Amino acid sequence: MDLLLVEDKDSFRRLLTQALEGSVWTVRAVADPQEALRHLESQPFHVLVTDLRLPGMSGIELIRRARRLHPGLRVVLMSAFGEPKDIVEAMRLGADDFLPKPFDLDAFLALLDRLRALVGAPPPDPAEPWVAHSPAMQALDAALRQAASADLPVVFRGERGSGRERCARRLHVLRHPAAPYLSLSAATLGPDGPDPRMLQLLAGGSLFLAGLEHLSTAAAGPLARAMDGESGRRLAWMGGVDSEGVLAPDIAQRLGSLELRVPSLRERREDLLALARLLLEQSARREGRPVVWLERSAERQLLDHPWPGNVRELEVLVGRTLLFSEGHAIRSFPDLGLGLAAPLCLSWPEHGDLDGMLKAVARSAEAQLLRRAMSETAGDLPRAAEILALTVRTLAQRLRDHGIPLEDRGSTLLRKTP
Repeated sequence: MDLLLVEDKDSFRRLLTQALEGSVWTVRAVADPQEALRHLESQPFHVLVTDLRLPGMSGIELIRRARRLHPGLRVVLMSAFGEPKDIVEAMRLGADDFLPKPFDLDAFLALLDRLRALVGAPPPDPAEPWVAHSPAMQALDAALRQAASADLPVVFRGERGSGRERCARRLHVLRHPAAPYLSLSAATLGPDGPDPRMLQLLAGGSLFLAGLEHLSTAAAGPLARAMDGESGRRLAWMGGVDSEGVLAPDIAQRLGSLELRVPSLRERREDLLALARLLLEQSARREGRPVVWLERSAERQLLDHPWPGNVRELEVLVGRTLLFSEGHAIRSFPDLGLGLAAPLCLSWPEHGDLDGMLKAVARSAEAQLLRRAMSETAGDLPRAAEILALTVRTLAQRLRDHGIPLEDRGSTLLRKTP
């Protein structure tokens, strides 16, 4: 992982650099904040460690500019003269921690270990929308709040596309919002089980295993042993399983302490229009368009549809309709229930040589084909892999390469409004 260290005192900069030699960190150490900004402009870094008092620019200003360039950058501020107002401002700008000089090197290394976990398994956004107007979702929300009081393993059971992983993220935020969180498809686990290094990074956080009904027999035993191991006991385990899915006996004994049912969209009609409006708003913002609204005729269509694909189906419909709509209102959903696929629409690549542009177009097309396969199979990784003639692990890796979550994106859009 890449770390940018900004410290104008040569001896202290060398000391910190030497302390990180042979570790997982690749360190770029500079004395000048302007040079640090040039590095940030030319390449991404995972962590920025900066002094407060620097020549020509304060550490606060450097953090402000660095976060503009890389909003997900993890930041540590150091100082022997830190005023409370400086610390408060640094935290407001997104700094993860403050180290008063002089500090113990072991404490510094422990802090970097924690940040490494957050880089590899970032916690969910606490402001992620959560719609819970319906009695079914209000009951689930109450159960999540009760479950948050302990780190018991939890299984979320429900139909594909209903929002099982979204519920896991909700529970994680209620328990410990700043801790690492990782979602992993159970179908990708091999006979060696979860990576022990990954489990160590997740200490104090949560691991969600999606699609437990697809867990192979060979992977069940190693997974059970991992849950019982020292690293496994230091994190909260959660899983998702289909409505009719069956858990392996070893996993049911360890993960089935608490089972929560996620209602289908058909059971939460009171949430339907709020979800549709939210999806329209977010889709319009992603495309740089003004927010559109639903007319009564379109609302009636949504309320009359049976929604076999749950929230994922709603998101696909909204995105497809918005793509071909004009004006500021959606009057109808012409292809609702017809299963029509949106045409393959590719953006023009940046100007360059023909081979380079063709590669860019091919990558964009691959991402859309992957999304379509995941959508048509309702997020069923093995089925999508079979359709695309790929192994499950290869498909999972390609989804990660394109930043496509293994679970449905539509299920991330559930919000409780006042």
